[in-house]
Amino acid sequence: MNINIKTSMGDIKVRLYDETPLHRDNFLKLAKEGYYDGTLFHRVIKNFMIQGGDPDSKGAPAGKQLGVGGPDYTIEAEIKPDLYHKRGALAAARQGDEVNPQRRSSGSQFYIVWGDTYNAGQLKQFEKQMQMQAMQQAFDALVQQHRSEIMQMRRDRNQAALQEMQDRLIKEAEAEVKKNGGVKMTDEQIATYQNIGGTPHLDGQYTVFGEVTEGLDVVDKIQQTSTARGDRPKEDITIISMTVID
Repeated sequence: MNINIKTSMGDIKVRLYDETPLHRDNFLKLAKEGYYDGTLFHRVIKNFMIQGGDPDSKGAPAGKQLGVGGPDYTIEAEIKPDLYHKRGALAAARQGDEVNPQRRSSGSQFYIVWGDTYNAGQLKQFEKQMQMQAMQQAFDALVQQHRSEIMQMRRDRNQAALQEMQDRLIKEAEAEVKKNGGVKMTDEQIATYQNIGGTPHLDGQYTVFGEVTEGLDVVDKIQQTSTARGDRPKEDITIISMTVID
């Protein structure tokens, strides 16, 4: 399914992935309703990404803080290892892990990746970071499962039992990550990040649900625009309309 995003700086055509049906259907629904019409690309970071979809950005005066608006729902994460943050990837914004450990997506806010290119050594470092993040996520999930036991041990000040529990959960987290194949970039990912570009440090953290098929030059122009406080472009970049084209 394809959507044409008509902006004040040109058109961007995106293809939505069938592998992420919750995000695909939600984006289609909002586009058809005209939800995005008149909104801004309210957050732009050069060599990183452009972000839009905040309904509060419609007609927003200069200096207004943006980035927290959206519908009264979030979307279950659909993070897939083979859908990654290459240049032109369309992904869902979300709140941070500290308040959103399930990594549920914003109901409307999205970003389009620009990123940078990386050498083999840098990508190996990213792999290590991603492995650590996967381990931490698995460990945190196990801690939640044993929360009542851990709280009782703390009340009893049973340090030996707490240490034993921690050691056990670390081993279980390692086994869980290993069972899922660990965290390793494919040859395709490595080649893409070396030759085309993207933001590999976001892989596994946010749902990627589409990609730009035409208009990457427009994304490039937008990501190079001058910005003010809060990474908002000094001159508004408006999403005029979104049109479903098949």
